[in-house]
Order: sequence, then structure tokens, then C-alpha cells
Amino acid sequence: MLARWEPFGGLRRRGGNLFNELNDIQREMNRLFDDFFGERQPGLAEGAWMPAVDVSENESAMIVRAELPGMKQEDIELNLQDNILTLKGEKKKETKEEQENFQRVERSYGSFSRTFTLPAAVKQEAIKATFKDGVLEISLPKAEEAKAKKIAITAGS
Repeated sequence: MLARWEPFGGLRRRGGNLFNELNDIQREMNRLFDDFFGERQPGLAEGAWMPAVDVSENESAMIVRAELPGMKQEDIELNLQDNILTLKGEKKKETKEEQENFQRVERSYGSFSRTFTLPAAVKQEAIKATFKDGVLEISLPKAEEAKAKKIAITAGS
């Protein structure tokens, strides 16, 4: 449904005041700018970053995929302890000797750490991690006790 926006015409009908109407306009403009430019995430310092991670599960394993563009395999650390998977790393900034005057800087660098509590026990000796094209994929096979077990039902007499 489309509705015509009448910023001051609504004042007469609603009996509001100009100050409240201007505050509403300001809030709407802030929302539009946040939607367009992307809202800043609270708690992240300037230059800090967190890689995007997908966690999925199937019958036999849990799969974790992390986007780590521009990183090298040796800059990534992966640990599993007490069913908590920890992914750490550092994305290093490339430096050149020549001076550059940046107009805009959007790429982030620095250290990160992500932890995930796994919902089921895994076979630690069978965990596999591969790193290709900036994507780290971790396959965590479920332990036998964590897999769903089908129980046969017998007819009663």
C-alpha cells in the first residue's frame, strides 16, 4: 500500500506539534542512511573485523565454513577443546614503500577470534580442515553416541 507523505499536513489532523514531527523526520532519515550505508556494528573497534561463518549439520557431521579472504593458511589457528571450536587468525595489512593518499578505506585488518559450542560430541581424530580460495571448511564427524539411533518397535501381545 502506498501512502502520500504529508509532513506538515498531518499536524492539523493529529493535533501534533512541529517539534515531534521534525523528530520523526530525523529518525526516518537516520534509518534510511543506516539502511543505505550499512549500520555500524556496536562493539567492533575501527579496523576490527570478524569473518563470516556458516555452521551446518547433517546426519553424520557438522560443517563449519569461514570466509577468510586475503589470508594465508599459516595465519589461521584452529582448536577443539571440551566441544568448543575456536578459530583464530590475523589478517595482515600489506604495506608498500610508496606513499598513498587513500580516498576511502573499507577493507579491515587485524586479529580475530571466533568460538562455537558444538551441539554434539565429535570424533576428534577424524576432523578435517581444508583451505581453498579464501574459504576454510571444517568437517567435524559426529561421534557414534551423538548420532540419531533408530529404535525398532515390536508388536505387543
